[in-house]
Amino acid sequence: MTIIEPLDFWKWAFSDFLSNSLRGVLAEYIVAHAINCNGQPRIEWDACDLRAADGTKIEVKSSAYLQSWNQKQHSILRFDIAQKIAWDAKTNVSLQQAARSADVYVFCVFAELDRTKANPLDTSQWFFFVCSANFINEKFKQQKTIRLSSLERYGLNRVLFEQLATEIERCKS
Repeated sequence: MTIIEPLDFWKWAFSDFLSNSLRGVLAEYIVAHAINCNGQPRIEWDACDLRAADGTKIEVKSSAYLQSWNQKQHSILRFDIAQKIAWDAKTNVSLQQAARSADVYVFCVFAELDRTKANPLDTSQWFFFVCSANFINEKFKQQKTIRLSSLERYGLNRVLFEQLATEIERCKS
């Protein structure tokens, strides 16, 4: 009988943090770490990505200039803000119609442009935008995606990792 070593599996399956899907999970962990709610395991298909200690529901979106594959130019930063028919893991109930089920959105940008220096585990290579779901609903209504430039045009400011918890607290609606 062969027992697979967890670390060997992790290295094989989950070491490419420039991958879109894994970078998104890492962004969730970074935000969870910032607000000290990383003690609970991640629930893959829950209605929101994180729940703060006070019950605030947080949606985390991630984008990056660099991708896993070779690029001729850096990616244009976009985020998914589409309304979804959400499933709540605690209640095992799905919403009847599509909505934005979080209270706060955190848009995470892995900003490093030089592939040789890129380290998604280094929080200094990230910046963040934080806003309430009410802001998203009011400004972007039924829109499904948003670009970085739109977030900046509407006056959202870049936040560093060290400021993230304070900014999330400020944006709770």
